[in-house]
Amino acid sequence: MNNLKPATPLSFAESGALIAGGTSGVGLATARQLAAAGVERIALVARNAERGERARRAILAMAPAASVHFVAADANDADQARAACDRVRELIGSIDILVNATTAGFVPELFHKMPVADIPAILDQLVVAPLRMCRLVLPGMRERGAGVILNVASDAAKSATPGETVIGAGMAAIVMFSKALAIEAKRDGIRVNALTPSLIAGTMLTTTITKEGFSARLFEKAASLAHLGVPDADDIAAMIVFLAGPQGARITGQAISINGGISAA
Repeated sequence: MNNLKPATPLSFAESGALIAGGTSGVGLATARQLAAAGVERIALVARNAERGERARRAILAMAPAASVHFVAADANDADQARAACDRVRELIGSIDILVNATTAGFVPELFHKMPVADIPAILDQLVVAPLRMCRLVLPGMRERGAGVILNVASDAAKSATPGETVIGAGMAAIVMFSKALAIEAKRDGIRVNALTPSLIAGTMLTTTITKEGFSARLFEKAASLAHLGVPDADDIAAMIVFLAGPQGARITGQAISINGGISAA
């Protein structure tokens, strides 16, 4: 019998949440659902100030008693990310839930057609931001002996797909990072999981990757396999909220796919 005393998870009412990439898509859906679940201290971090203020007002409209803030920053920039985390702590206090839902604008393309310069750019834009945000937030969670980190990657981390050689490599890096960090952080009462969706209906990124060319053909085929329906941002957010709350207290180190049946990886 394990004699270790399990960490007591924080309730949503006790938790402050930082959502990187929180002004659209999965990030915004997550912020809304966290507010609805009882999280009263929420900070959105993203680059676009106009979209950020619009998202902040939308969350306040549904949860007027909450403390909701927007901090303009690019999580891919080291100085901006550090300043943003410091500012979030000033605004909401502890960061107990970190959701990394940042995205990059690259579309799938066959490797031999990909510009050489795009290779490091894709990896940098996909991978660096969530790892950096985790590093900046983790010490505070360790001090408090509790915390939840959710990193949004994609099914490209699990299923080898033509056109997603470099994107898949970056997504696999996020997933393996999340698993390894989960093992490191569990003794401090911190849970780390990854979400690996495929297509997400209604998001700006999906509009971009399904617009034309090879990428459009690739995801048209993928959508045809989603016999349970192509998930939307709210579907992904619902799993994030489940994992972030006390009901997910025994789940860590997992990469969970919500994809309507596109794959079973």
